[in-house]
Amino acid sequence: MKYSRVQAPWKSRVQRADATALLGMQTPGAWLLVGYYIAANVLVTFTSMDGVRSLAPIVAALVASAAGMIGLIVIPGDPLPHRAAAAMMALVPVNCALVLPVLSIPIENSLQTSFLGPLTLICAFLCVRGRTAFALGGLALMIASCMIWSSATGQGATYGLSLSAINAGPVLMATFFAITLRPLARSIFDLRAQDTARVAAEAAAAAVLEERDAQLNRLDDLARPMLERIAGGGAFTEEEALTCRLLEAQLRDTLRAPGLSDQTVGRAARSARCRGVEVVLLDDKGSDDLDAARRATFVAEIADRLDDVGSGLVTIRILPPHRERLATMLVSDASGVKRTEFGRDGHAVVDAQ
Repeated sequence: MKYSRVQAPWKSRVQRADATALLGMQTPGAWLLVGYYIAANVLVTFTSMDGVRSLAPIVAALVASAAGMIGLIVIPGDPLPHRAAAAMMALVPVNCALVLPVLSIPIENSLQTSFLGPLTLICAFLCVRGRTAFALGGLALMIASCMIWSSATGQGATYGLSLSAINAGPVLMATFFAITLRPLARSIFDLRAQDTARVAAEAAAAAVLEERDAQLNRLDDLARPMLERIAGGGAFTEEEALTCRLLEAQLRDTLRAPGLSDQTVGRAARSARCRGVEVVLLDDKGSDDLDAARRATFVAEIADRLDDVGSGLVTIRILPPHRERLATMLVSDASGVKRTEFGRDGHAVVDAQ
């Protein structure tokens, strides 16, 4: 039986690059704080139930505010999607409509208005998530809901205003954050992206230089002795002439077929040419995505088949990317023409005469 692993929300592979990242809202610590705040809110609510006429609306409001706070962390997008922001703004009057009617008149315990705290927190972090208009709208709905309730219950609209207006402070501070620090956060992540791109470009350039140096060293090892022999003058022996031809063919293979520039293939191609076989190697880049195991299988198969050729012309071509087959090998000799195809796993799959 196979078990799938459930990934924790703070371990998402896609990390948001916005103001929430700067505040650590994508970290386990943020989840710990949200959990602590929800637990504290539940504790305060259930220890201040004096005069409350119904429990169900209180529980529904607790669940709704907890969902809103979790949504601020979980829901991706910068700024927060409109629908999510509108839903969180709507939580404010809904929670007020759930809780206020079941409270005693007058309120017996001042902690019974603590349900406004999570709503204020949601409005404040709507600003952080780039939805300042929805946050201010939620604050206005909170104040209006409290004033309507206090007025309808004969306590006067001013009482409702005094209960809710104090929550304007955190929301206004969050609004200031949205205006000043969110653009700064974008600049920070833009600079980070530019720095990452610069480092990647430098690494690529260093890799190119390293490869160039390796190729120069290899060319020096291969060609220098023969170049010094040529510079020294004098007639060439038949063996030296053969060495020149083999060296020229090897250098040509390196340029035309880098995907086949393996020591195993090079040894087999050199041996075949010494036997009088004409070997042509071509590379259209279809092997660039091969892993080490498949590449080792492929070059071993190529070398083995080259070792079996005694005469004629052998053309080995790595096909372009995204082909069903990886490469082809065409052998033309006195007995006819034989075509071999290689699959993406590196093994020969077709032998046609």
